[in-house]
Amino acid sequence: MGTLQIAGLGNLTVWLGFALALYTVGAALVAVQKRRPAMMASAENGIYAVAALTTLAVAIMEWAAITHQFRFEYIASHVSLDQPLLYTISSLWGGQEGSLLFWVWLLSLFAAIVTFQNRDQNRELMPYAIAFMAFTQGFFFLLLIVVAQPFKMLNFTPQDGQGLNPLLQNPGMFIHPITQYLGYVGFTVPFAFAMAALTTGRLSDAWIRTTRRWTLISWLFLSLGLLFGMRWAYVELGWGGYWGWDPVENASLIPWLTGTAYLHSVMIQEKRGMLKVWNLVLVMLTYILSILGTFLTRSGVVQSVHAFGTNSLLASIFLGYMAGVILLFLYLLYTRLGALREENEIDSVVSREATFLLNNLLLVGAAFATLWGTIFPMISELATGKQITVAAPFFNTVNGPIFFLLIVLMGVCTMIGWRRASVDNLVRNFLRPLLVSAVVVGGLFALGVREPLGLTAFGAAGFVSGTIMVEFFRAAGARMRQHGENPPTALAMLFVKNRRRYGGYVVHIGIVMAVVGIAGSTFFQADLQKNVRTGETIAIKQYTLRFDGLASYAEENHQVWAANLTVFENGAQIATLKPEKNYYPASEQSTTEIAVRSTAMEDLYLILAGSNDDGSVTIKAIVNPLISWLWIGFGVFMLGTLIAAWPDPREARVMQRIQMREAAVAAGR
Repeated sequence: MGTLQIAGLGNLTVWLGFALALYTVGAALVAVQKRRPAMMASAENGIYAVAALTTLAVAIMEWAAITHQFRFEYIASHVSLDQPLLYTISSLWGGQEGSLLFWVWLLSLFAAIVTFQNRDQNRELMPYAIAFMAFTQGFFFLLLIVVAQPFKMLNFTPQDGQGLNPLLQNPGMFIHPITQYLGYVGFTVPFAFAMAALTTGRLSDAWIRTTRRWTLISWLFLSLGLLFGMRWAYVELGWGGYWGWDPVENASLIPWLTGTAYLHSVMIQEKRGMLKVWNLVLVMLTYILSILGTFLTRSGVVQSVHAFGTNSLLASIFLGYMAGVILLFLYLLYTRLGALREENEIDSVVSREATFLLNNLLLVGAAFATLWGTIFPMISELATGKQITVAAPFFNTVNGPIFFLLIVLMGVCTMIGWRRASVDNLVRNFLRPLLVSAVVVGGLFALGVREPLGLTAFGAAGFVSGTIMVEFFRAAGARMRQHGENPPTALAMLFVKNRRRYGGYVVHIGIVMAVVGIAGSTFFQADLQKNVRTGETIAIKQYTLRFDGLASYAEENHQVWAANLTVFENGAQIATLKPEKNYYPASEQSTTEIAVRSTAMEDLYLILAGSNDDGSVTIKAIVNPLISWLWIGFGVFMLGTLIAAWPDPREARVMQRIQMREAAVAAGR
């Protein structure tokens, strides 16, 4: 089969996928309306067939990339002969057309897994859940047909391609988009079940419990996407930080914030039958904001280092789809308001329910403040014809206090009682955590730390750590008294008996560690920029850097200029670091490759800012205290999420009881 025929096969998979997705929507709805099991089986087969077709489409695209089929317009734009294989593979999600194909492929796989998982359960919800997932597939297929054809061919074959954007040629950018998309796409599943629950009127906790693991795993992947994106920015962009409030960074943070709010608020619904409407709204927002994140990156309406150019038709279709989904959701919600009455009310503002609600409001507030700052340049351009950029100080000023309150609430929510907390309860639960906080702040002050915001952040971290330690000590102590267990066994049994609760506390420990890293690198960073000739030195804090010359050599697809710097700490030689400037001839672009020496206490971060005609080079040196704890904290955070998401037989039994109650209610109608 020739190249043109293979491209034709690729186009056929897209068209067939579109047709099958639409058929699946219709078949699933007819199956439930006409009570035809055969049609439902056909709809399920449609989901499996779309998964097979999109897999074939992705295989064709990867084949074209790896074998350098430059007649494919997409391959000619994102692959070159000298490009390393890793980045040739990742070119699939390195451009607009490929990334949209990647999106619908992941969604098709998820839809197939969900369909298979629920082949013998949730049969009342599945027709509508399948219909909504297939509807979303149809939307992305439409984009691939109308505005972003991945298998479009050139009328000639170039000798070589332009290659992937050099900024994307980093191991972090290989994995960052994958995790980001897994998070974005994954939130389609809980929202599909929410729509199914609204349509069928089965509005108990069943749809929440059914999708809890999907929600947690999607949230985990979105968190990983944030982590890898931050790490990529830290090592690739060469400015010494990891978060610049870039619009595409914000686009991933916003649904993460609403998803975090949702994960907390569902506990109130499960425990006390409250916040039912709020939870539906939150899962809708998280889904729509995930679509918005994809829209912001793919439409080019905002400027970013990893946006993919302007496409007004693409933007119009995205906006039309989001508006349609929101209107449909609001209509269904309106028709079910009577069935979504609260079973209880908040008894006191000093209670766990009230603090969880405040936590939710702060998370959603941070999400919308970030969204407003992100889309304001677009709005200002539409209104005035002039784009007004919103910079980091706006986001820091607005979100800084919100994030601080969220950290404090994380400790309060851990210890405060349900319904109404008494004064005795508050004193008993919070005295020791407050003492821990005071000891942390006092100790740092005694060591000479005077930065007020830094001390405040470390004090908050100490308070939250104290609440978690007290909670573990109490619970493990109770087990030791009741069951005669030794301390390690009692601690392990906490996780065995309640993975969700104690996995959540491990997540909080990870966040505390990340807060320490963020506070240290934000409030105590030191930097210096200086021109040096061979043999000259730079001094920053306890480090002395000696410039030993500039080396130039060729790598696989780029030319390298590396500054050789010998590093001394308190007079003793400890390392040789080589910050680089790289030039990529295929795309005629340069990148900065930083050099870092990391320890648990701080990073020494070096940038080759430039080379000068007189033989000197410009070196920027930054010392980032405690930043390693940001990355370690994320690792602990991931571990806690996995513990919380691990299957629990008790949850299965609770789910079984809820489904039996629902069936009994339905039978009595």
